[in-house]
Formats: sequence, structure tokens, C-alpha cells
Amino acid sequence: MLAKTLAAGVLGIEAYPVHIEVDVSLGLPQYNLVGLADSAVKEGAVRVRAALENSGFSLPPRRVTINLAPADVRKDGAAYDLPIALALLVALELLPSDALDGKLWLGELGLDGSIRRISGSLPIALWAQKHGQHQLVLPADCAAEASAVSGLCVRSASHLKQVVESLQGGPSLPQVPERPFTQHTSDVGCDLSDVRGNEQPKRALAIAAAGGHNLLMIGPPGTGKSMLARRLVSILPPMTEEEALAATAIYSTAGLLGGQALLQQRPFRAPHHEVSVVGLVGGGSSPRPGEISLAHQGVLFLDELPEFPRAALESLRQPLEERQITIVRARCAVTYPASFSLIAAMNPCPCGFRGSSLRACRCDLGIVSRYLARLSGPLLDRFDLHIEVPHVDYQTLLDAKRSGEPSAEVRQLVAAARAIQHRRVAEEGLVAMSNATLSPDMVLSVARPDAAGEKLLLAYARKHVLSNRAVHRVLRVARTIADLAAQPSVGAAHIAEALSLRVLDRPGSGVAKT
Repeated sequence: MLAKTLAAGVLGIEAYPVHIEVDVSLGLPQYNLVGLADSAVKEGAVRVRAALENSGFSLPPRRVTINLAPADVRKDGAAYDLPIALALLVALELLPSDALDGKLWLGELGLDGSIRRISGSLPIALWAQKHGQHQLVLPADCAAEASAVSGLCVRSASHLKQVVESLQGGPSLPQVPERPFTQHTSDVGCDLSDVRGNEQPKRALAIAAAGGHNLLMIGPPGTGKSMLARRLVSILPPMTEEEALAATAIYSTAGLLGGQALLQQRPFRAPHHEVSVVGLVGGGSSPRPGEISLAHQGVLFLDELPEFPRAALESLRQPLEERQITIVRARCAVTYPASFSLIAAMNPCPCGFRGSSLRACRCDLGIVSRYLARLSGPLLDRFDLHIEVPHVDYQTLLDAKRSGEPSAEVRQLVAAARAIQHRRVAEEGLVAMSNATLSPDMVLSVARPDAAGEKLLLAYARKHVLSNRAVHRVLRVARTIADLAAQPSVGAAHIAEALSLRVLDRPGSGVAKT
């Protein structure tokens, strides 16, 4: 007898339907699985047979042929165990022929018949909602993430026997209640008011948050660069429902949700400097999201920037511009979103104390030049802001009255500035975007400075030989500074502050150019 049911797979973060066909016929006992399945899917034959037998079903010796369609798309993972087992029971006439109709089934089977969690539940739920599949049956451990999708009946199951009994007229599988979206502020356990002194770096952090700009911090060890970076998430506005779904879909695909529903806070990723290119941007034989995609809608922090492999840093250039990464393999091309704020930190020299007020630097100019040469000019050009983070004197650290604005207050200013940006692009008929992502045409349209500001920018650009990209980045930052002040136009003061936050452009600063 032939039985059919519906499952789904995930390619990148996009789900696609997988039609499962099971044919049971007389002949020598065989178990053939076709449809471009990987090892994990093929090994499911052992799991399915053991799970059925340990759940009380006796399987007669028959020839079993299973097809996973479409046959030209590679299937991976163990999520097809449950639908294959159920279709096999229908083909053996142990379940009604229409028992599986109208539902989408997914789940990995244990040898005892237990149903274990899978990856990619949220993208599959989004696909089911979009294509009119009203009922989705998932493992109990991962049904919560699918419940964030409205208009979809999500049922959870924990054991194969429980599913079979429901299909035979027993109690229905429990329905997971829909969870309406609510915004959450990023309560990460640290506040910007913890940072004492360093007013310009804190100001640069607020500008980076308001405009979505990339920020490079340069300073000796112990000046608070990592401390500042970890507080950026606390001043970013809460994620919208669309942003939360997009970020959560990536974590769902990577299997990193751990049973929770939508992400409550913007992601903060801080990979070690020995991370590989694949670990940073994604890839592998079966493409997986990397750190830049896991930081989507959040922050990617690269500490000790020159210590990262040159190839890994160079691989960041394209996603920083395009806000996505495309991974091409022999049989597929997968695109992951990668819209994040890049925050990086580095020492000014190998010993770390060049320009320090506490200790003398022991590096000569040749050593410093070789150290800084690890960072290519095109990569540094992707940073809108690069600032010095000096040591804070001890009296400032001990003065209880020197704590700065709390994150909640700064977050309100950032949210107001972003609202101005979104209204401005909406008037142009465009989707919401931050100043950091404005096209060159939009930059000249909304960030053109007044006469005094233009004169200042041109003089500075000619003196310090700024690239065209750098000039556009100065204008984007100046536009953000004006937005924070709720000013409709960009003036000379906004241009001046934007230029003051680009220390690498100034030869002889003692930080980068020697």
C-alpha cells in the first residue's frame, strides 16, 4: 500500500515542503530511502524501526520504499523520522488512510519512541502559515518557538505512541497556545551608568546606536573598551516583531534557542579572535549561519581586532555593505541576513601602551607598522567611527558622583533619533532603514550640510585625503548627530563632531598612522 504525508526542510532560513511517500509491498525485506537524503536521514531507518517496535507495533517483513520529494534538493537532519514512521503505519494499514491529511509532521525519534527536538521550527511555522497549512505537529521541546506565529494551530507531541493514539481516535494532541508579541527592552544586567569618565567614547556609543554605525575603539588594556561594547545592546531600542522573527529564525535554524520562543533581547555576539572564516561568516558542507548572521539585528563585537585571521576580517567586507551573506555550494546557494552593528576594539600597538599615560610603550615604529598592517585599509574604511579610549584617572573611578546617564535615558534618545530616520525614509517611499545603510543618493539628499559644514568637510577631506566612501560615512554620522539633536538639517557643528570621531584619518595622532 502507498501512503503519503507532508513534512518540511530548511535551506538557509527558508523552509520548503517535503512530500514523503512510503510504499510497502511483498518481496524480500528491504528498506530503501531515496530523494537525496544525507546520512542522518538514512540512519533514520534504524531509529524508526526500533521506535515502532518499542512502542508496541510489530512490523511484518516487507519491502519498504521511501521517497522524499523533491528529489533534487538535499535533505539533512533527523526531523523526518516521525512523518516516515506515521506514513509507514498507514501503509501497513495500522492507521486510517486519511489519518495524516491536513497536517505537517516533524520530529526526531528516539529508540524508545520518544520525540526529540529539531532545528528550524520557526522557519517551518512561518512557511506553514504563508502556504495555508493550518496544523503543525512538532516535538514538545521546540513547539514554543512555533507558537509565536499567529493564525497557526501548533500541536506538541512527546512520544510516538501518544501520536498514534490520537490518530486512532484517542485524546487529541495538546495545542500550544499562541503567544502574542510583546516588546522587551534589553535588560542585559549591565548599564551605561556603570562607565565612569570617558565621555567621548560614551557619546560615540550613543551615536553608533542611533544610526546603526560601525565603531572601532582604540586604547591601552584596561581602559574599558569591552565594558563599553557590552553596553551597546542596553541602549538599542527594543526589537519590533518583524526584527524578532528574523533574528529568531536564524537561531532556530542553528538549534540555539533551547526551547524558548522569540528572542527577547537583541543578540550580542563576541567570537574569540581564533574564529575561522566559516565560524565567522557561515558555511560548511551543509551551510550553517556564522557569527555575523547570529548577530543579525544586534551587535557583533570583535575584541583584539588585529589578532583575528586576515582572511576572516576580509570576509566581513561584503556583508558589511550588503547586510547579508550568500554561501554558494555545488547544489545550492544559501543567503543569510547579516544586518548588525560592528563594534571592534584594539590596542594601539603590540604591547598595548602606545600613547598611554600610565606606562611607556616599548614598541618601535617598525613593530607598530607591522602590527597595524594586519588590518587592511578597505576594512578600516567600513568603520564610520574610530575613537581613542584613554585611561580614566583613579579619582574619577572612585567618585560616586561621576556616574553617567543610565541606559534607559540614552535608549530614549536613540529611539527618538531612529524614529526620525524611519519617518524620513518613509516619505521617500522606502522601507525603514538606519542612517548607516543610506544609499549614496539618499546621503546627498538628506545629509547634505549647509554652506559652512560643506566648506569644513571639503577642507578636511583634501587635507587628510579621505576616500569617497569615508566622506559619505562622515555625512551619515553627521546626519545621525543632527537627528539626536532633533535638527532638520546638518550644520558645521555636526560635521565637526563627526570628523572628531575619526581618529585614524589624522596622521601623527599616535594611534594608528605612524
